[in-house]
Amino acid sequence: MPEIDPLVDDLLQSKEPAIRYKTLVNVVDRPLNSPEALAAQAEIPASPLVQTLLSERDDSGEIPHHPYAKWRGAHWVLACLADLGYPPGDQALQPLMEQVYHWLLGKEHERNIRLIAGRTRRCASQESNALYASLALGLADSRSEELASRLVGWQWPDGGWNCDRRPEATHSSYNESLIPLRALSLYARHSGDPSAASAAQRAAEVFLKRQLFKRQRDGGVISEDFITLHYPPYWHYEILFALKVLAECGLIDDPRCIPALELLESKRLPDGGFPAEAKYYRTSPKATTGSSLVRWGVTSRSTMNEFVSVDALFVLKSAGRLPTQGSNLG
Repeated sequence: MPEIDPLVDDLLQSKEPAIRYKTLVNVVDRPLNSPEALAAQAEIPASPLVQTLLSERDDSGEIPHHPYAKWRGAHWVLACLADLGYPPGDQALQPLMEQVYHWLLGKEHERNIRLIAGRTRRCASQESNALYASLALGLADSRSEELASRLVGWQWPDGGWNCDRRPEATHSSYNESLIPLRALSLYARHSGDPSAASAAQRAAEVFLKRQLFKRQRDGGVISEDFITLHYPPYWHYEILFALKVLAECGLIDDPRCIPALELLESKRLPDGGFPAEAKYYRTSPKATTGSSLVRWGVTSRSTMNEFVSVDALFVLKSAGRLPTQGSNLG
């Protein structure tokens, strides 16, 4: 019998269908159309977590907050659903997608797009989360193509993006460049667009040339937040999110990922899981900035978080660092 990481079978027994689904398709390589994967994915929309995420919808199917309201607006809800593996093609989500398109492609938003010192200053994670969600959730149309085109056109000479309006700012932002890499890579795979593929490859170099978390000038850690595990990361950069994106893009075998992979492995707990060491949200029924309707598992440096763990296993498996060639599914 092949050796199996013991955490895999624990995650396959999770009460959360998204965890079971992501374990099946991302860790033990069950085909997307396999009975086990389809059964787990079909449970995601009715799960308590997803129903709570969507609970603020009104009779029109919209969420009555600004789409970017943290973390309850349509923008963030769709991004979370896409990351959970919510089944594509659910037209009940279209009103939320319309809210996001109306915001990002509206005249007011476009007035905030500034060209300063030859560089477009945009928080490109916004367009990118929308593009990624539209593709992953099966809601893409010509407006998704427009978002992709804008992202390619806004790319900075060093391969990334930044919303810093200071003329002297000439380097891309990690926070604003990772999600565009993820979105444009997925768009390129869906569309075959060579310009998107090229832009994604250039964006990957922003992180790879710095081994994902190190300063080029002295090899020091750029930010402690970059090496702290969270879920969800929302728009924030961290090594697990970066490794996950690079695995999705087929770049996890680049040797420059090794320091980040080793650092991730060092965070593994005695029970085999990985922790959410910090969080970017607070749980509250009140719609205040930074509040979430759901609790994304335990936040503790000493306790496993399933959402972090399933992503960490995906990364390690993709990098050939995990024995998961079978499971006890029967």
